[in-house]
Formats: sequence, C-alpha cells, structure tokens
Amino acid sequence: MLGGPTWEVKLGRRDSKTASFTTANGGAIPPPQSSLTNLINTFRAVGLSTNDMVALSGAHTIGMAQCTNFRPHVYNDSNIDPLFAVLRRSHCPLSPGFGDNNLEPLDVTTPTHFDNHYYTNLVRQQGLLHSDQQLLSSGYTSSLVERYSVNTPSFYADFAAAMVKMGDIRPLTGVNGEIRKNCRVVNL
Repeated sequence: MLGGPTWEVKLGRRDSKTASFTTANGGAIPPPQSSLTNLINTFRAVGLSTNDMVALSGAHTIGMAQCTNFRPHVYNDSNIDPLFAVLRRSHCPLSPGFGDNNLEPLDVTTPTHFDNHYYTNLVRQQGLLHSDQQLLSSGYTSSLVERYSVNTPSFYADFAAAMVKMGDIRPLTGVNGEIRKNCRVVNL
C-alpha cells in the first residue's frame, strides 16, 4: 500500500472513447526542464493555482524518471546537492544515447511511499528534475515547499483539494465520451 491522502472522487465523469498519445502529451504537462514561470502558467491555463501546482507536484514522491529527463539537471544546474548529482550521474552518463532509459526514483528517500519526503528532498536540494527544484526559486513556492516538508497533514489536505479541482478540468459533456461501466475498458 502506498499510503497518502484520500478524497471523494466525483461520479459520472465522462471518459473519452479513444486514446491519443499525441493529445495526451500535447503540452498540458510541463516538461521536466520547465522554469517556475512555465510551471505556474501551464497549471494556470487549466484553472489550477500556484498552490495547487506545488501540492500536485508532491505526486513525485512516487515514481521514476528516465535519464533523458534529469540529465540536464544533474550535469548543468547549480541548485543541486553535489553528492546527490554525482550519484545520479553514475547511472546517467553525460553522452546522449548512453543510459538514456536508465531510471532513478523521483523521491530517493521513500520512493514507494506516498509521503512528504519529496519536499524534504527539495529543501536539501535533492530534487531529481530541474522543474522539481524550481519550486524553491520563489518566495511563495519556497514557503509552500518548506511548509509541506514539515507538515504532512497540510500537504495531504492541499493535495486532495487540488486532485478534486484537477478532476473538473475540461469535462466531456453531451454525447462526447461515455460514463464507463468498467473504468479499464470502453463500454460495449
């Protein structure tokens, strides 16, 4: 069990009847090299606040990233713990093409548990992605990171509220999509 917060999931949301890799990756998710301004603007474009963005970034407490996504951060950025960078470089060679698909956990402390260690890692400058560490580049977002790093209930409450808001982004209406009988397959 991953643990973490809980929230009410609204029923009746319509799912698309088709899937598109291109549409899913068409710019709604900011790339790992994003600046803080790009992160804020991308989330704002779909109706999510800066607070929502910082809270939802906490989902990086689980999961992995490919070398191609963190290579620029561990080799080029100065806002990274030097030992952390050296250890990541050992699994991600500088030359593109070598180790591109190697994986590292987004949260090196507790990679399989949903908790607030993502934020404690950021405070220690151990964010794996450039975009993660950018959350400490402004006073407002830094204060949220610092609060979440010491206050798990605050992180969980804000994360749950942001997940509910995210569930309301651009819902399908009318004859578009369908309410699934089984969420894993299109209705027959």
